[in-house]
Amino acid sequence: MPRSLLLLSFVYTTTVLAPAQSTPHMPPDYRGVLQRASGIFVTPVPGAPFTATVDLVSRHVLPDSQQDVSTTLAHIARDGSGRIYNERRAMVASLPKDQDPPLLSALIYDPTNHLSTFLNPQTHLAHQQTLVREAWKTDPPNLGSHDGGVLTSQADLGNQFIRATQLQGTRKVWTVPATDSGTGQPVTITDEYWYAPALSIYLILKHNDPRTGEQIVAVQQVVAGEPDPATFQVPARFRIVDETPAP
Repeated sequence: MPRSLLLLSFVYTTTVLAPAQSTPHMPPDYRGVLQRASGIFVTPVPGAPFTATVDLVSRHVLPDSQQDVSTTLAHIARDGSGRIYNERRAMVASLPKDQDPPLLSALIYDPTNHLSTFLNPQTHLAHQQTLVREAWKTDPPNLGSHDGGVLTSQADLGNQFIRATQLQGTRKVWTVPATDSGTGQPVTITDEYWYAPALSIYLILKHNDPRTGEQIVAVQQVVAGEPDPATFQVPARFRIVDETPAP
């Protein structure tokens, strides 16, 4: 059975995490499932280093009223300069004991030089690009399953604390018209976000779309402090491919 996503475990190497910045850039909205389930967007901001594990559970009600449940986990990290590491692993029926699901890809991004490295464990290639800017701040968001929809309501859910970590809650409701939903009927998507200002990430995401079911994403086992520097290095067995466009 998937681990509970509501009991979050935090281990701090320091007593209090200072806010990463006074005017934080909020992470992008959750895209939904589509062909792959999205995890947590790790904001590349300096001053709040940590490592953590992300749990994701997806539930979909089948036509015979049975539930199709799949789950996965991923490891994430950010160092004091804002470098991030973020994984995507395969969805499985149940998490293997003492074993992570297969790694599908990993992203390393360094905001100090805008170097983005996409690791493909199937090909052992490290695709690198030097970006001209941080696209997540400036580009229109990729709406994913929300595409064609309209944000019809947004509600402030107030604050709650998980141990010493303050979370700020927001609920967003999107309506996708029948012409764009793929079902012939209007579809209502509900997203619930719990943002941790001290970490500049969403600590909990709840996404509900009648077409794909419910996904719950939660950051677990947060350890404040500098990650192992090797986390942000390209593994020795990978070949680096420079894909930066020519000027």
